[in-house]
Amino acid sequence: MNSYRLIISNPADGAWNMAVDEAILEAVSSDFAQPTLRLYAWQPDCLSLGYSQSIQDVDLQRLQDRGWGLVRRLTGGRAILHTDELTYSVIAPTSAALVAGSLLESYNRIARGLEKVLEKIGLSVEINALTPGLNSNAAGPVCFEIPSAYEITCQGKKLIGSAQARRKQGVLQHGSIPLFGDLGRITQVLVFSGEEERQLALERLLMRAANVEIVSGKKLDWDSIARAFIEAFPIELNLDLKMEELSDWEIKRAHVLMESKYTQPDWTGRV
Repeated sequence: MNSYRLIISNPADGAWNMAVDEAILEAVSSDFAQPTLRLYAWQPDCLSLGYSQSIQDVDLQRLQDRGWGLVRRLTGGRAILHTDELTYSVIAPTSAALVAGSLLESYNRIARGLEKVLEKIGLSVEINALTPGLNSNAAGPVCFEIPSAYEITCQGKKLIGSAQARRKQGVLQHGSIPLFGDLGRITQVLVFSGEEERQLALERLLMRAANVEIVSGKKLDWDSIARAFIEAFPIELNLDLKMEELSDWEIKRAHVLMESKYTQPDWTGRV
């Protein structure tokens, strides 16, 4: 069995959530902390951009009008609206069995655990096979529009969006499991050439993506999915989970990262 911490965080804003993930990555990479599974939520709702995504994809006025937050992730990919979801992060040193090898190899291992979580709540899901030649940047600004390699689909629709950052000594993978609500809300705060293009983007998204409620017919809450995660994920991946809190070092480091990076325009507002 591989020993992992289980961190269950209170709902928090986007800057704090991303700062905590990075602080844990630094702690794990420096052997200050054990490999970690973290489960969390967002308050208020927040749009996150991938590491290299342009701020020009975002209609900032529409975002402000809705009272939604904005943050840039350490990981790649496209925009995600974090609302009515469970977010997970897996953070481990590069030597850990779960993340060893290439990005795709680790994606595939973690996907097997995610598959078991969704099966635990009664869903029949598939791990999306590698799609040769797929350029995720060509899919437009919305992460959930097209599944990437080894992401989870159900009834042919993308159900979990995940992204990964790899450093010399550590790996962070986090992902979003949308539970219920209107998946199309994200298109209201992104930039399109006109309303016709916005409508087409909405139709593509709803055709290609789903949430748990859509595919199960049940509105499950955060606690229900978290319990399934805690029960199914470690069994499939041979993890020994021990509930812990963030260390004092991680909390202090997260505050520094939030103030110096994740709330700063030169990070979030990159073109």
